[in-house]
Amino acid sequence: MESVLNYFETIPSLHRSILLVSGITLFWLLEGAVPLFRFRYRKWRHALPNFFFTLTTIIVNFALAFLLLQSSDWVRDNGFGVLNWLPEMPLWLYVLLGLLLLDLIGAYLAHLVEHKVRPLWMIHLVHHTDHEVDTTTANRHHPLESMIRFVFTLCGVFIAGTPIGIVMLYQSLSLVATQFSHANIRLPRKVDKLISYVLVSPDMHKVHHHYVLPYTDSNYGNIFSIWDRLFGTYMELDRDALVYGVDTFPDRRENSSVLGLLKQPFHKYRKPTTGGNPTV
Repeated sequence: MESVLNYFETIPSLHRSILLVSGITLFWLLEGAVPLFRFRYRKWRHALPNFFFTLTTIIVNFALAFLLLQSSDWVRDNGFGVLNWLPEMPLWLYVLLGLLLLDLIGAYLAHLVEHKVRPLWMIHLVHHTDHEVDTTTANRHHPLESMIRFVFTLCGVFIAGTPIGIVMLYQSLSLVATQFSHANIRLPRKVDKLISYVLVSPDMHKVHHHYVLPYTDSNYGNIFSIWDRLFGTYMELDRDALVYGVDTFPDRRENSSVLGLLKQPFHKYRKPTTGGNPTV
């Protein structure tokens, strides 16, 4: 475990890029072999705006990365944060707790707030207006959202007291986990269900992309599914009943245009409708 942390403390940008491309390639191929839905779309044409927003996410995170390093160094040097206030523990437990806390504060909480605060929802909307959710949807985030998520990640570092090795490990795991949970793949139902008791599985996360409430406001988890189960935001919906997108923003042309998506956060808020009763 120590060697793993040492590696992620100084993980080269090239290695992170390889991880990103390898994940997309793997799940892209799996989508062709075992698709959940056989979308009638041009896969590359659909992917282009999503790749554009993947690039902007990389740029934002790269530009602000020094803040993560400085924050991690500060909490380490000053013994600040939950991990530094706890008694000494085995390294594997220390790392696991760090990952869980970053997932809770930097991902689950950020995601929940984005759905509950109207201006933030309008920014997060870009991620939800994809009508064909696949592995490229994972990083379809408006640049403003990338900055918002970064702020929550910084808060997670301060509160958890995580060293940079755990931060980089978490971000790498998060990258692959979100590519997996968004991938248009059909796992055996029992396998998907089993995975969902610990990790966010494809079927579990796809419920979050259903086009109407209350399903849109559920299953906020990023890597670990325990937060949704613990805080009562977990929901189920049969995967064959899924309809992607957002009911109040149905314009497919705008939702597949880079310019239209960049402007989307500045639309007037549209109150969503509620479609049916939750199935838990």
